[in-house]
Amino acid sequence: MPQKAAPAKRPSAPAAPRRPSKPSEVRIIGGEWKRTRLAVADKPGLRPTPDRVRETLFNWLASLAGAGGGELPGWHCVDAFAGTGALGLEAASRGAAQVLLCEQDAALVAQLQAAREKLKAEAVRVERGNGVTALERVPAGSLDAVFLDPPFDSTALYEPALRAAARALRAGGSVYLEAPRRWSDGELAAFGLVGFRYLKAGAVHAHLLRAAADGTA
Repeated sequence: MPQKAAPAKRPSAPAAPRRPSKPSEVRIIGGEWKRTRLAVADKPGLRPTPDRVRETLFNWLASLAGAGGGELPGWHCVDAFAGTGALGLEAASRGAAQVLLCEQDAALVAQLQAAREKLKAEAVRVERGNGVTALERVPAGSLDAVFLDPPFDSTALYEPALRAAARALRAGGSVYLEAPRRWSDGELAAFGLVGFRYLKAGAVHAHLLRAAADGTA
C-alpha cells in the first residue's frame, strides 16, 4: 500500500517576549511598619536576610527585651553592613530609639536614605562608610544589638567585626551574626562571645551571640 504523506508541520509560534522581572522587595515583619515592602537594588552579592530568619531573630530579641508584642523599646542598634537595611529598619519598626545603618555602596546608601524618608524613620541614621570602623567609633558598652551580615565572600571582615561588636555591647546586649558557616563557641570565645541561639536556613547560618559573661541561657 502506498504510504501516506506526513502531515505538513505547522510553523512554530514565535516565542513570547520575556516580561521584565519585577524588582525584588524586602518586607518589614513587625512593629509600626509591619508589611511595608521596600525595593531591593539589583546588586551582585546583595543578599537580604530571609523573612523566616528575620522573624525568628526578632522573636529571640523581643524575648530578651521582655517588653511583649515583639517590641525593642529604647534599644540602640547598629546594622554594620546594612545592604537593604532590612535588619536595622526592622529594629526601628519595633521601637528601637537609635539605629545606625552603615553601608559602603553609594547606590545602596541612596536607597537606604529613600527608605528612611518613606518611613519617616526619625530614629534611623544612614551613614556611608566601613561597618567595622563605625562600630569602633561607638562608645564601649553602649549598644543593645549589633547586626553583622557582611558579604559571604568577605571573610576577612568577620573577625574585626566581631571584635568591634563585642566591645560595643552593653551588659545583656546581643550580636546577630549571619555567615556561610556555623561559628563554634571555641572561635567565638576569642572575642568574649558565646552562642545563645542558632538556626540554619539554606545557605544562611544565623547566630545570636551574647557576651560570655551573660551566659548562654
